[in-house]
Amino acid sequence: MNRWVALLRGVNVNGITLRSGELAQLFSDLGFSNVRTVLASGNVCFDSEVSPGVPEQARLKLAIETGLRERFGYEAWIVLIEQNGLTEIIQSYPFEEDAQHHAYVVFASSDESRDELVEAASAQENGAVEQVGVGKGVVYWRCPKGESTSTPFAKIVAKARFKATTTNRNLNTLRKLENA
Repeated sequence: MNRWVALLRGVNVNGITLRSGELAQLFSDLGFSNVRTVLASGNVCFDSEVSPGVPEQARLKLAIETGLRERFGYEAWIVLIEQNGLTEIIQSYPFEEDAQHHAYVVFASSDESRDELVEAASAQENGAVEQVGVGKGVVYWRCPKGESTSTPFAKIVAKARFKATTTNRNLNTLRKLENA
């Protein structure tokens, strides 16, 4: 049995509201066990017989997205990661954590999406406001509190071309997911 984390994009914002109990029920109905939702921001931990690997993981992702679309009637996109990979992602956060800044990790559904995001970010001059760094399958982002929707990088991540391929979580949420 393998432990997975599904990071749903764009739920409980912009009129797309999913209750945790209904979300957990969907994952159970899809045949997954030990289902646990974490916080109300679209995080689901679950066990599956599916082994890590590109074709298997792609089929698992598609099955979940299809289930979400059919059950809840919205254009669903997720990023699917192995739970045991969260520790390395968290420990690799390259910036200082402090009370004045948000510590985010932007997950991309593919290396191509991540590279495109990094390329767009590198074209911006934003070092004085925020910090952006590349990790394995992720982009690390540190920005001042209260500005997570207005910085140059925030505006890039919000572009329509990244809607279906990225989602972000703060380190505190990832620490909860790591142990769920």
